[in-house]
Amino acid sequence: MAAQPTLGILTLYLNDRKTLEEKPVYAKMTAIGRKLGLSVFVFTPDDVDESDDRIHAMFYDSAARTWERRWVRFPQLIYDRCRIQRSSRFDRLLAFRRKYGHLTFLNRPLRNKWTIYRTLSKVPAFESHLPATRIFEAPQDVQTMLRKHSLVYVKPINGTGGRGILRVERMKDGSYAVQGRDHSRRIVSPRRVPKDQLPAVLRSWDKRGDRYIVQQGLHIRLPSGRVHDYRMLVQKNGEGEWTVTGCAGRVGPPRSITSNLHGGGRAVPMSTLLREWIGGEERISQIRRTAETLGVGVARHLERTYGALCELALDLAIDRDGRVWLLEVNPKPAREVFIQAGERDVYRTALSRPLEYALWLHRQRRLARTGKSRMPAASAGAGFAARSPLSGSAPAEFGAAD
Repeated sequence: MAAQPTLGILTLYLNDRKTLEEKPVYAKMTAIGRKLGLSVFVFTPDDVDESDDRIHAMFYDSAARTWERRWVRFPQLIYDRCRIQRSSRFDRLLAFRRKYGHLTFLNRPLRNKWTIYRTLSKVPAFESHLPATRIFEAPQDVQTMLRKHSLVYVKPINGTGGRGILRVERMKDGSYAVQGRDHSRRIVSPRRVPKDQLPAVLRSWDKRGDRYIVQQGLHIRLPSGRVHDYRMLVQKNGEGEWTVTGCAGRVGPPRSITSNLHGGGRAVPMSTLLREWIGGEERISQIRRTAETLGVGVARHLERTYGALCELALDLAIDRDGRVWLLEVNPKPAREVFIQAGERDVYRTALSRPLEYALWLHRQRRLARTGKSRMPAASAGAGFAARSPLSGSAPAEFGAAD
C-alpha cells in the first residue's frame, strides 16, 4: 500500500513563546486531510534542521485533541500560510523560501497592494472595478486625490487587518474630517483638520517608516452610520479549477472606518446585506454574478502573473448604484467570516478545498513524470482554467494573462 502524500502547512510563530495564530484551524484541516487520505502537519522555518533537511513538525491527534512533535522529512507539498510580520522570524521565512523554492508550494507569495493594483489596472476588464489609487510619497499626493474625490483612504502597502489606515474626507467648509485605526487596530477618534494643517497630520501618521498608497474612498455607510463591505473567498478545487467558495458581508463597529472582524466588525450573509443596501432580488443576482466572475478572473490573472496560487480573498465594496469595486486582495485569507455569518457549510468547504487541491496537484505531478498529465511538469499549479460556479467559465476578458 502506497504511503499517503504529505502536506506541510508553513506558518510563523507570533512570539518567542511559539504561539500560533490559527492552530484550531490547522487542527480541523488535519482531521479533514486524514479523511481525504492526506497526511497534514504544521511547521515553521524555526522547526527546520537544515543540516539534515528534517523538520521537528507539529502533528494533531484528533482523538486525544492534543499536539505532538515528530521529526519528519520534508513534505511533498507545502501550503504557505505565513503573513508579514516585523521580526527576525520573518527574515528566516524569507531565507527558507529562497533555499527551498524548488519544492512544490500550493501558493507563492503575492506582491504588495501597490504592485497588485498596477498589475490589475493594465487589464481593461478590471479597470472599471478598481478605485483610483496612487503611491503616497508626500502629503501633496493625498491633496491631489482629494481635489477629484471627496473621500480617500491612506493604507500601508503591506498592511492587513485594517491596521494603520487613515480616512480623509473633504468637507463643504474646506476642512477635512480625519479618522482611522492605528497599527494596533485601535480606533483613532475623528477630528476636523483645517486645510493648511492636513500635511502635518499626514506626516505624523506613520511612526514606523511604512510605505502607503492613497485610494479613492467609496461612500458605503449604512443608514446606521457603519461602514460595510464584502469578503469573497476564491479557491482552487479538487480538479485544479478556480471557483468561488463563498462571499459574506462585513459591518464595522461604531466610529470605525473599516469592517474587519478582528477590529470589532460583524459578519452577515451577503444577500442579507445587499437587500438592506440595494434591494431587489434581480439586481442582487446580477451583482453576485458580476462579483463572482470578477473574483475568478482576478485570481486567474494574478496566478498567471506571479506564479502558483491556491486561494485568494477579495475585499469588495458595492456602491448605491450596484457597481462592484475591488478594494484589496489577500493571499492568506482567514475563513471565520463564514462561521460568523452562519454559513457553516461554506466554512467547511473553505477548509477542505486547499487539501482537495493539494491531492489533485500531487496526482498531476506524478502523472507528469509519466507524460500523462495535462499540467506542465515544471508547473506548481499556475495557469489552469478558471471557472465561475454561476457561469461555468470565466469570460475571456476576465482571463487576460499579461
